[in-house]
Amino acid sequence: MKTINAVLAGGVLLTGLTFNVQAEDASCATVKLGDPGWSDIAVTNGVARILLDGLGYRTETPTLAVPIIFAGLHKGQIDAFLGNWMPAQQSNYDKFVSAGSVDKVAQNLSGTEYTLAVPRYAFDAGVKTFADLDRFADKFDKKLYGIASGSPANESIRQMIAKDEFGLGDWKLVESSEQAMLVQVGRAVKREQFVVFLGWTPHPMNVQYDMAYLKGGEKYFGESGSVNTLARKGYAAQCPNVGKLLTNLQFTQEMENSIMDQVLNGNANNDAAVKAWLKANPAVVQGWLQGVTTREGGDAVAAVQAKL
Repeated sequence: MKTINAVLAGGVLLTGLTFNVQAEDASCATVKLGDPGWSDIAVTNGVARILLDGLGYRTETPTLAVPIIFAGLHKGQIDAFLGNWMPAQQSNYDKFVSAGSVDKVAQNLSGTEYTLAVPRYAFDAGVKTFADLDRFADKFDKKLYGIASGSPANESIRQMIAKDEFGLGDWKLVESSEQAMLVQVGRAVKREQFVVFLGWTPHPMNVQYDMAYLKGGEKYFGESGSVNTLARKGYAAQCPNVGKLLTNLQFTQEMENSIMDQVLNGNANNDAAVKAWLKANPAVVQGWLQGVTTREGGDAVAAVQAKL
């Protein structure tokens, strides 16, 4: 990496200009971001994708189950993953990150919630903890609604059923996409029927539904969580400019919820909502681009602003 602090132009010495020229491998031109198909990761991947596009990179975002994303990082087929929810993905983290075959780049979000939830009217009726569920088994039709097959959260629910934790041994896990799960929740809420489902923050479901998170499942889902950015082994050294951007990307729940709400209720597609937020928050964008250049070594902020 070279730093140029002065430039001679037309016989005039220009000082105070700093351009970081990052020497990167040709393979860094395309950045592959793992996408589990979740609304929140669509937002964070969208931010990364639009910024990288402005910097002169191409991106690919294959939609894959979480275990496949971790395996892809391990094998070098995926460059980065902005959706390592902890502690829900603890087993995958231990297998790959703690074992040293995948790198943790940064924590990009804190204070998350990721556990079973119910509509507020079910909570008010007495379903406040995991242990309360089986007392209302008939009302719930003994069904727990999860997300896509293979997700770590589903595996936690499956373990509870297998071990007959909280009396859930004869309950059934219903696996489906995030969208299909929320359609089922919406139907139940409309009829004021009892439904228990996998909930998390940030997500527009928290605005769309009056819902409550259940206590007592901390053994499986933890107290409060965070989200990490991961990368394939050695990626940040091989592609230092992209690595610096990924390190800088820190998000807030307010920001993610705002963008997801625009997609859900503002009739905007994900990229349009992300772009609008980036335009409205130039100071945040400048912070994310601190120490980053275009792929050719130019002014990152100017290049991204021109794209926006």
